[in-house]
Amino acid sequence: MYSDLKYLAVPLPEDVLKLKGYGDLERLNRVIDKKLAKDNLPLALRRRLEYEKIIISLWPRAYPHNQEAAMKQLRDCFGDFTEEELDQLRDDDAVEWAYINGEIHYKNNFLSNLIKTRPHYAARVVDENRLAYSRNKAKLLNENMARMKKDGKVAVRFHMRAEMTIDPLPGRDGQKVYAHLPLPIEYAQVKNFKLLSVSHPDAIVAPSDFPQRTICFHEVPDRPFVVEYTYENHLQYVEPDPAKVIDQQPTFYTEEYAPHISFTPYLKMLAAEIVGDEKNPLIKARKIYDFITTKMIYSFMRAYMTMPNVPEYGASSMKGDCGVQALLFITLCRICGIPARWQAGLDVNPLDVGEHDWAQFYIAPYGWLFADPSYGGGAYRAGDMERWNFYFGNLDPYRMPANSEYQHDFYVPYKNHRYDPYDNQDGEAEYEDASVPGPAWHSDQEALSIEIIEE
Repeated sequence: MYSDLKYLAVPLPEDVLKLKGYGDLERLNRVIDKKLAKDNLPLALRRRLEYEKIIISLWPRAYPHNQEAAMKQLRDCFGDFTEEELDQLRDDDAVEWAYINGEIHYKNNFLSNLIKTRPHYAARVVDENRLAYSRNKAKLLNENMARMKKDGKVAVRFHMRAEMTIDPLPGRDGQKVYAHLPLPIEYAQVKNFKLLSVSHPDAIVAPSDFPQRTICFHEVPDRPFVVEYTYENHLQYVEPDPAKVIDQQPTFYTEEYAPHISFTPYLKMLAAEIVGDEKNPLIKARKIYDFITTKMIYSFMRAYMTMPNVPEYGASSMKGDCGVQALLFITLCRICGIPARWQAGLDVNPLDVGEHDWAQFYIAPYGWLFADPSYGGGAYRAGDMERWNFYFGNLDPYRMPANSEYQHDFYVPYKNHRYDPYDNQDGEAEYEDASVPGPAWHSDQEALSIEIIEE
């Protein structure tokens, strides 16, 4: 399955691209089916078209709001919003939109994205409660940053509960499902994982360092699948100094990994433009971080499955969410010979629990350092230069890393198409012969307690 993802790099036929651009999804499916029925189709193109059918199925859910619905949300939020403003935002690529059957539709979270990334719109929000979370989150992160700088380290213990509820599909009552929920990987900053309880005693727990660690239940979904656990994050504060970087640097984690970590002509040109003649790998990495955090705009994304090359999407549109920015950082670092790898899972803080992606890069003699371009970019946009600098080399402890590798299978191999074949933050579920579609299952992950501890 994972080797097939490389076929996303195969170009789509022009007639398919035309129909996709117009959003004529019914005809698009029909045309693809006709092509797939031919026996002279090259294997690579066949696989690409099969994946395109999956991508098409995700499109309407990603872009549910037509013009009228979008304007209602905008006026409810800002009060005096006009059609001309929305047209200008589209011209500026500041709102995510697509054609669905020839009609403009906006992404499901386009309004939240606008408030998050455009301060002048945030200032117009009628309900101040919409802004409370971001302000409280910035305060929390700054308090942690001050603590780490003062003490040189931080350690935090988490008590978590995760639950997945699955609605049986029609005709499948009594059939077992495989339900996969993420668990923290015991590596890097994570220590002392303890499994406290599970709802079904025969659940299979992946090894402690498995690249996408999960607990897998294989049961009839007649009640929720639940797991409760604790773990600790231990982080040291570092101030990387280019003068201390040694000449001998490793070469692991510098390879390509299709389809996304690919050294395309554009990305190689971009890397050369960013780093110039610089030789010091730490300075190179900082130049890449600065480019992403100061030049790109944060933007919520549709499913990564719908983008043939995620880093190139970010570098060509100059926007992207945490995963797009982390993958771009990793790919540009690798092009420059700097080891870089994926780390992702959950942002677990006293205010909320949510999905998040970030990166690590390796510089001798420091070893693995952290980089969180999306958090750094948010600090830069807010004018907080101290926090901007912090997220190059350091990380806050409010994380649950469940993924150390991008595009990796589960310990209990997934048999069908995963809705997110690259990462695992909320979980996945499947029958023997078909995945459980997104609307038919729901997962919830809750922090029961978070406490700073002494090492």
